[in-house]
Amino acid sequence: MPEDDFRTRVARAKARLDRLDYYPTPVRIERVRVVVAPWFFRLPHFRRYHGYALWRTILLKRADVSEDLLTHELCHIWQGQQRFWHMTYKHWTTRYRKNPYEIEARCAAAETREHAA
Repeated sequence: MPEDDFRTRVARAKARLDRLDYYPTPVRIERVRVVVAPWFFRLPHFRRYHGYALWRTILLKRADVSEDLLTHELCHIWQGQQRFWHMTYKHWTTRYRKNPYEIEARCAAAETREHAA
């Protein structure tokens, strides 16, 4: 999938997140990049995921992912922009399903789903 297509899709995900008031400033996407890296998801700890957010990079298992998944992963980038240290702490001290940042990202995708283009 061309990089321009991912930029368009990330911009749509940002528009979805901009409707939410989770944080005082909107997510910044100028430096966000999307990388399709199926090899990453063959690593033992990451096999169950289809996407993963790292600082300013969204890693995807496949190029043809849903808008919901991109919105979910972009929400993690937004969280990191707002509360990096707390998010890192929770990542290491809270189980995946109970992690408040994971729950919030799932909610962000669900709450904006009906408004998505």
